Parts: sequence; structure tokens; C-alpha cells
Amino acid sequence: MLQPNISIIAKIHLLGFKSSQNLNYVLFTIFLIVYCLTLCGNLLMVTLVTHVRELHQPMYFFLTQLSIADVLLTTDVVPSLLHVLLHKVGIISFAACIAQLFIFAFCEGSECFLLTVMSYDRYLAICNPLRYTTIMNHNLCLKLIVISWLLGFSLSTVEMTPTSLLEYCGPNTIDHFFCDMPPVLELSCSDTSGVQLEIMLISTPVLFCVFIIIIMSYSYIISVILKISSSTGRQKAFSTCSSHLTVVSIFYGTLFGVYILPTKGQSLNINKLLSLLYTVGTPLMNPVIYSLRNSHIIKTFGTFKINFLQKIQKEI
Repeated sequence: MLQPNISIIAKIHLLGFKSSQNLNYVLFTIFLIVYCLTLCGNLLMVTLVTHVRELHQPMYFFLTQLSIADVLLTTDVVPSLLHVLLHKVGIISFAACIAQLFIFAFCEGSECFLLTVMSYDRYLAICNPLRYTTIMNHNLCLKLIVISWLLGFSLSTVEMTPTSLLEYCGPNTIDHFFCDMPPVLELSCSDTSGVQLEIMLISTPVLFCVFIIIIMSYSYIISVILKISSSTGRQKAFSTCSSHLTVVSIFYGTLFGVYILPTKGQSLNINKLLSLLYTVGTPLMNPVIYSLRNSHIIKTFGTFKINFLQKIQKEI
């Protein structure tokens, strides 16, 4: 039986980056701008898909969910990062630290499943185009989205429940800019080997399975594209999935670098930089990658902007 959580730690100190205060002010300005651009980019994507009828397609519907996950993720992490940069050290309550870790795991897990669903969508669109609209109908889209969020929530709950029930009695310092799982477990004075084993046995097979699904989907996609006789047809087919493939590569590449590769002897600064890439960089890059590589979105955005400005002028 798990005993109730007996935590001696009330506050946790986040050390962030060991740099001069002047450099911290520069980094604070940069990350504040990045945060604002991330919110604007992802919310703009959601607004476009919601209000423009031409974008009411499964691919863009899934993209809005990815944008929502990115907004939640960056809002969970970046304010803490900005506070640490401004004050050189961040002070967060133990409960808030656990909550931050839960939301982080929830968003990352949900995004992982959403990317898998999007790879299946691209597989159907390219490998089975004649039946695409029949199979990938509105009801299936909703079911896949709900399942993705529920699986992300369930995975996060399973990981965080035993973690929150450990005893935490110090030290109360985390050499990071947010509450991540490895440094949080280091604060526990309980035996964490059982919790770490449980998390690994649950998370690894799930993540491995979804990664295999993505690999298999793109194996079929590439084989079909290579069979297209015309270079124009191959380029057009590949352009429909190149954005998603780029996002998947960045997402899994950074996660692999932080959580799978051995950390022994690895610089903490390198680990923090990789963490910055998937908590700050990826949420900013996702809408940029999808918009720059998609002429339909660019054209729709131009039309939407013109209509919006005309509406404002009429109201004035």
C-alpha cells in the first residue's frame, strides 16, 4: 500500500541558468518575445481553421489540437523560465512544482499521440486517397482527438500518482528552469527505484508503439511516393506530409536526446538547452513550419487578413 505523501519540502528553488544578470535580462527579453510569438502563432492557427470553411479538413483539425497542446505546454513552462531569468532563482511551492510536472507530462503525452494520429491521416491521404474522405470522417476525427487527449491524461496520471506519493525531505534545489521528472525524483528521500521502474515499464512500450506506427506509416508513404511516375506528382505528394515529418523529427529527436541517451557525464547546460528546444522552440516552430510549407494556409491567411481589416474599417 502506498502511504500518504509526507512532504517536508514546502518551497523549491529553481536555479535556471548560471549566467550574469545582464545576460539574464537579454535572455528574458528574447524568451518573452518568443513566448508572445508562440501564443500568437498557435492561436492564429486555431482561429484560421475554426473560422475559414476551406480549412475544415481532418489535417487542419488535428493541427489545431497540436497548437492547443503547444500553447498549454509553453504556458506551463515559460512563465517559470522568465521568473528564474528575472530573479536569478525561481521559488515555487512543492504543490505547484508537481502540478507543473503533471501538465508538462500531459501535454507531451497528448502531443505524442496527436502526431501519431496525424501520421495515420497522412498515410490514408496518400496511400488510400479514394477512400480517404469516407474513412477519415468527422466522427472518426473527433474520436481520435478525444482518445489522444485521454491517453495523454491517463499516462500523465499514472506517472505522477506514485511520484507525488513519495517522501520529499530535501534538498530543495533543482538545477533546472522548470520541474522535470529526473530532478524532482532526486529531491526524494524515499527509494525511487520502484517509481522509476514503473514509469519506464508503462511509458516505454507506449512511446515505442506510437513511434513504430509513425515509422510504418511513413514507410508506406515513401514507397507509394516513389512509385509515382512524374516528378511533379512526387513533389506534390511529399509536400503534403513534409511539414508533419519535420515536426515529428524535431519532437522525437529532442526527447530522445534528453530522456533516452545516457546522461552520465553529460553537461547540465546541454540538457537544459535540449529542454529549451522542445519546451520553447518546438511550440514556436510548429505553426511556422506548417504555415511556410503550406501554400493553402498562406493564401487563406492573406484572405482572412484582408477580410478582417475590411471589417474593422467598416466598424470605424
